[in-house]
This record gives sequence, C-alpha cells and structure tokens, in this order.
Amino acid sequence: MSIAQLSVTFFLQMFVILLTCRVVGWLGRKYLHQPQVVGEMIAGVILGPSLFGLLAPEIQQHIFPAETKGILYVGSQFGVGLYMFLVGLGFRSDHFKSNVLRAATVSISGMAAPFLVALVMAPWLMTVPGLFAESASRFDATLFMGAAIAITAFPMLARIIHERGLSHTSLGTLSLSAGAIDDAAAWCLLAIVLASFGAGSGVAIKAIVGGAIFASFMIFLGPKLLAPLGRMANREQALGRPLSHTLLSIVLMLFTLSAFTADAIGLHAVFGGFLLGTVMPRGALCDQLRKLLEPFTVVLLLPMFFTYSGLNTQLTMVNNLELLLVAAVVLTGSIAAKFGACWAAARLSGQDNRTALGIGALMNSRGLMELIIINIGLQAGVIGPALFSMLVMMAIVTTLMASPLFELVYGRQARASGELDAVENSPGI
Repeated sequence: MSIAQLSVTFFLQMFVILLTCRVVGWLGRKYLHQPQVVGEMIAGVILGPSLFGLLAPEIQQHIFPAETKGILYVGSQFGVGLYMFLVGLGFRSDHFKSNVLRAATVSISGMAAPFLVALVMAPWLMTVPGLFAESASRFDATLFMGAAIAITAFPMLARIIHERGLSHTSLGTLSLSAGAIDDAAAWCLLAIVLASFGAGSGVAIKAIVGGAIFASFMIFLGPKLLAPLGRMANREQALGRPLSHTLLSIVLMLFTLSAFTADAIGLHAVFGGFLLGTVMPRGALCDQLRKLLEPFTVVLLLPMFFTYSGLNTQLTMVNNLELLLVAAVVLTGSIAAKFGACWAAARLSGQDNRTALGIGALMNSRGLMELIIINIGLQAGVIGPALFSMLVMMAIVTTLMASPLFELVYGRQARASGELDAVENSPGI
C-alpha cells in the first residue's frame, strides 16, 4: 500500500472510529447508564474482528487493513499519553500527600490478593493445553497472571473519576494514587516475566531502577525546573493574553520527552505523561493547557487507542465448555481478589464503608491497560490465544460493571445526601 493510499484509508478510518464511538457512547449513556469511556471501549471491540470482522470481514479488512495498524498504534499511544498528562494536571498533590499511606495500603493489598489467587490458579491453568507457552515455568505463569489480575484500568479509572466530577475528592485522589502504584508495579513484574523469556535481566532492572530514578527526578526536581513556565503563563494571563504558541510548544516538547523516557525505560508512555502533569506549575498554565488540549485529546485521539486495542481482540477463541469454565474461574477470582482486597484495605486505613466500597468498585476495573499487558504477553509468546481471549473477556466485564457497581455502593447514597451533586457539576474530562 502506497503512502497516498495509507493517507486516504486513515481518514476513512477516523470517520468510522469517531462515528462509532459517538453512537455507542451515546447509547451506553442513555440506556445502560455507562460513562462515555465505556461506550468507546465497546466501540473499539465492535470495530475489530469480534463483531465487524465477523459479520462483514471484507468491508472490515478494507477499512482496517493490516498495513495501517502501525499508524493507529502511534496515534493511540500519543492520545492515551496526552490524556494522562491532562489527568496529571488535575491531580491534587496535597490530597496525595495526605493519602499516601492509605494509597500504598490499598495498592499493596490490591496486588497481594491477586497474586495469591494467581499462585493457586497457575498450576491448574498450566494443565490446560494452549493457555501458556510450553517453555513457561510455574513462576512465569504466576507472575503473569498476578500482574494481569492486579492491573487497574488507570486511564479508564481516571476518566470515570473525571466524568463524575470526583477528581478533587478524597475518594478520587486515593483511587488514582493507588491505581498509579498498582500499574507501575504490574509493569515492573511484566518486565521480569519478559526477561525470563529471553529479553534478558537488563529489561527488568531498567524498568524498576530506571522507573524509580525517573519518578524521583520528576517529583523532587520537576516542580523547581518547571516553575519559570508557570510564571510566564501568569504574566500572560495578567496582560489578558492567551497562552502563547511558544509556551504551548515547550510543554508539548516536554510531554513527548517524558513519554519517550517512560517508554524507553520499559514502563509505558502513560506514566511519563501522568508524572509530568502532576509536577506542572498550578494556576494559569494548567488552566490554559486543559482548555487547549482536552477537547482534541478526548474527542479525536482517545478513540484511536480504543480502536487499536479492539482490532487485536478476538472473543470467539473461547469456544468449548472447558475453556468457558476456565474463563469463569479467572473472572470470579479476579473480581473477588481485587474488589475484596481494595475494599478491606480502604476500611482498615480509616475510610467509611461507602467510600471503601466505591474504591473497590473503581479499582476492580481492568479496561484497556489489561488489553495492553496481555497483548504484550501474547506477542512475547508467554500466553496463547485462548487465555488471551479469556483475559479480554475479564477486562470487558470488570470495566462494564465498574460504573453501575460504583453507583450502587456509593453514588446513590452520595446523591441522596447532596454530596455527589456538588461534584458532578464541577468541570471534568
């Protein structure tokens, strides 16, 4: 396919992606009371081989040929990274500092329980042909399953919190903080699994040590180094001027450098974008950046991320009773481990029962971070297509249940007491 043909196909793809995401998102909000983000995730799966490719394979292949996947991948990574930068701009560091011990407690519990489930489950799963690679050891299987069950849908968690106006609340900040710790740890564990499959121990060391150095640099030196940008934005605002193109380009250059660093370390671009956002100077700069970047990112770029993941999802792989039983056990164990552990940890850290249940409901969502991690496992040869499909099903179910479960255990009571009305009307993504 020539460059000109790629360009033509790309514009057709974007039309189909945006139309599908808007329609499915609207249907999800109107009839299922799901956030827009959940509708967009489902839209991505609909556009892939699981539905569109099943019903109209020739048309689906014409719109989404294999040659264009690289373009969608780059756009999706840029979109989700920039989105997490915007989430970081709204992150309340004062809430995080006051909740750091609670966040660590919730995160550690939300990691420990899934790994206990994986420790019990892995030996049985290895007896089912085709789920794991023949070269996978019990240690590899346990680590991978633990990371897959423990992962939290960090971008999706953030968007649900923002859509409900909870980003400035203790519940929202605690959930985001715990989710960030969860996912960073899961990526480090995935690096260990990949190292055991031939990537070398350097991959794991680089991810863990490099990630710690990068995070420390951003947290302790970032605010001081970026302070001049905040002063420039404040001066422009005082003079009644919008954010200059020069200042905007500097911020975007810093974003791309931060995302590159996180990817090069072996984590993910989303963490680079999020870390940069958390240390940007508050005030005029953050306000203007959100106004300029948020609509473009949410409406155009994020749907590319959902669609790319959906194109790699094939739900028809689970096609016999034995595999359905395995899928049911994986799903049940995943929900019980993550939801139960995060709820219990939040209660022990001093949260009331309603808030603890809300945190458990949000942390239980796996979303497309799960799809990212299992795609890596599939490409690296750690898992087979059948287990990949089961974990996709687990990701979809836990994400679909996050919003209604949260509404059941937290939203109704908060709305009745007037607490949620106050935050739902606040601006958010």
